[in-house]
Amino acid sequence: MHPIKNFTTLFKPRFWHAGTSMGQAQTLFNYRRFFLGSVSIRAFVSIVPMAILLMFTYMLQDTAIENENHLRTVRLTSNTRRTITYFLQERLDALKFIVQQKDVEALMASDELPQVLHNLKMGFGGFVDLGLIDDSGFQISYSGPFSLKGKNYEDQEWFIRCAEEGTYVSDVFLGYRNLPHMIVALRWPMEDSTFYILRATLDIQKLIQILSSLDLAEKSEAFLCSRNGLLQTPSKYYGKMLERMDLPVPEYSIHSQVVEAVDKTGNPILIGYAYIEDSPFILMVVKRSVEIMKGWHSIRQKINWFFGMSVVTTLVVVLCISTLMMNKIYDADQTRLKAIERLETSSRLISVGRLAAGVAHEINNPLAVIGENAGLIKDLFTLRKEYKQDKHLMELVDAVLESVERSGQITKELLGFARHFEPKITPIQLSKTVSDVLSFHRKEASYRNIDIHVDVPEDIPVIYSDHGRLQQILLNLINNAFQAMKNGGELDISVRKEGEKTVSIRVRDTGLGISPEDEKRIFEPFFTTKGPEGGIGLGLSITFGLVRKLKGDISVQSKLGEGTTFVINLPIDTQGEIRNEGPAR
Repeated sequence: MHPIKNFTTLFKPRFWHAGTSMGQAQTLFNYRRFFLGSVSIRAFVSIVPMAILLMFTYMLQDTAIENENHLRTVRLTSNTRRTITYFLQERLDALKFIVQQKDVEALMASDELPQVLHNLKMGFGGFVDLGLIDDSGFQISYSGPFSLKGKNYEDQEWFIRCAEEGTYVSDVFLGYRNLPHMIVALRWPMEDSTFYILRATLDIQKLIQILSSLDLAEKSEAFLCSRNGLLQTPSKYYGKMLERMDLPVPEYSIHSQVVEAVDKTGNPILIGYAYIEDSPFILMVVKRSVEIMKGWHSIRQKINWFFGMSVVTTLVVVLCISTLMMNKIYDADQTRLKAIERLETSSRLISVGRLAAGVAHEINNPLAVIGENAGLIKDLFTLRKEYKQDKHLMELVDAVLESVERSGQITKELLGFARHFEPKITPIQLSKTVSDVLSFHRKEASYRNIDIHVDVPEDIPVIYSDHGRLQQILLNLINNAFQAMKNGGELDISVRKEGEKTVSIRVRDTGLGISPEDEKRIFEPFFTTKGPEGGIGLGLSITFGLVRKLKGDISVQSKLGEGTTFVINLPIDTQGEIRNEGPAR
């Protein structure tokens, strides 16, 4: 068998491609529906639980990862907020220290303020310039890279708020220098109810460095924005510095929070935010959900591949098991149907035998009358000289008597054949049995131009077997031989003794022969090479069964175009049977 064809038989049951002459009503099942139902149910109970378990695993894993990312984002946002708060508070504390250690007159000296600024840069870093401003808003002393001495800030918001609140941390703005910067300022009260403001400009690069040093995934970032949504540090994805960011300003909260949102491109994002205390800043930590789940999606893809392979393997196994099961059921059903047909055939044969016995009895009665009357006529003709000397008339009477005798012999043989349907072990003379069987075929042989040769040596012993079954075996084999010799031929029947306990009967014909492929199946029920009009393929199957019941065996030797030989080996004395002694038949 071709490998591919052999492989497909594992998944395609025999009923799918095997034709049958039996109607659907005779079968036990609708095989196709039963097979598809079996596959569907097995696949369902095998795959669906795995799929449900996988789905719940994904849901739990997604929830766990989301919760973990929420916690990490909250923790990162809180830590960064503390860092920025500490940075700003540290600069304010530095200004407070100067106020406590210095006096206004000293800072107004030309060389004092530059020295203080230098110390701040060396001790803390991030300071750009330092200025002293009186209560009217004039900058009376300045140290830094710009020419800002004498500038008036009376109308500036930072000046007004610092004068009212005592301290001030600004957002990032351009101011007189037209460069992004921020300031921290501290009110310095005097005893005469006047005040000065110590103002310092901070380098925002320090804040940018703090934010860029965070360990974030690709396409995630952290930045500062003001409470009206203006970006205070650069952003890669949500706008330029001092422009309004592309995200909504989150609601105020004293604690760090995490919210889910969607950016302008439609990508889901996770936003961790915190309002920086005593400042206009809001810390924003933005993570793209796709990047957060990237590692998990990679693992999920491998799990999906494994699940897919498991589903394919399960389906293959389910198909194989269902196919094997359906083949068993199909074979059992076919065996049942064949057994029913064999029973029907046996019943018909029994009916035919009984009919033959009845017909034989009915024919024997008129034959007896005809024979008696013909004999009486012959006796009367013998007494009359004129009839006795009429040769033609006497030949006619003898022909009638001969026909009556021949008809009686035929009915006798027919009765003998019919009586032996019930198994009965009796002594059998094989030469007589062969002769009796051939008597049914002499006329047919002459019509078909078939020469019959019988070779039964005189020393063949009497065997003990079932006469009716042996007759049926020989009849079946001779009928097969006749059908194989459509244009005439020879039929040889020979009997030989094989050893001490066996006789061998050979039935050879010179017919068409049997191919090697068909020879292997010749004894299978319903197998025939004669076509639709040649029979139903039960003759040799029945013959095989009958030989086995007689404790013998049968074999076939054939070659296409040269003929066929059937060899039957029978025990001389059937062991284990009670022999009914009587004259050998």
